Amino acid sequence: MSFNRKSAYLQMMQKGLLDMMPLNLAVIPWGILCGSLAIQRDFSILEALLMPLVVYAGAVQLVVIELMHANAPLATILFTAFIISSRHFLYGLALRDKLKNLPLRWRGSLGFLLTDELFALSGDKQSYKGKLRLVYALFAGGSFYVSWLIWNIIGIAAGSYLPDLTNLGLDFAIAVTFIALVIPSIVNLPLLITVCVAGVLSVIFKLLHWELGLVLASVIAMYCGYLATRLQTKNNAIATYQINKNTVNENNSGEQKL
Repeated sequence: MSFNRKSAYLQMMQKGLLDMMPLNLAVIPWGILCGSLAIQRDFSILEALLMPLVVYAGAVQLVVIELMHANAPLATILFTAFIISSRHFLYGLALRDKLKNLPLRWRGSLGFLLTDELFALSGDKQSYKGKLRLVYALFAGGSFYVSWLIWNIIGIAAGSYLPDLTNLGLDFAIAVTFIALVIPSIVNLPLLITVCVAGVLSVIFKLLHWELGLVLASVIAMYCGYLATRLQTKNNAIATYQINKNTVNENNSGEQKL
């Protein structure tokens, strides 16, 4: 591998780490909350460590910890975890065309690392195209995974000394993180409609206590965004047609005068 090639890989690794750094820091309260809660709910240190290592999903970790502490049936725990994580199925569908031709080692690695945060960095049309961009995604997602483990470990170490952090509202940190991720990506009307519909419906479904409310809100919002895109494309086509028609009429009128 030439020096320039190595330099390009190092730059993409560095860029992936730096782009994910604000998000790595934003989940400090969330990670500490998950780690400390496991210890406070009588998990062993090994069990508490396996949660972020294997599950790697903050919301699922919190809910599963509480359900296991309450001796809930295994079927209930698995179904609840499936419902909470079902949005990742939508992420996978959204990135399917970009990843389907990659070797299994890439699809498996990126699939495991595909969090809300990494998905937010995957909106560019050129994402995952070429090995350099794959390396970028791998290091961005990998750095978030390592950071998540570190914050969980800190929470585990402090779990015996900290109060019940669920009463402090630290879980709101993750909502603030998502808001910071979404707002800069709203660059056109269809995206604005999608975000507004998703936000409003998710609140309504939450108040109605619908288990699939988040997924349903996402699907409806995406469909509304799709309809808005089609309408915008149609209006642009009509406008372009009218402009071309007027140009042709003006040209014909000019030729007749000559």
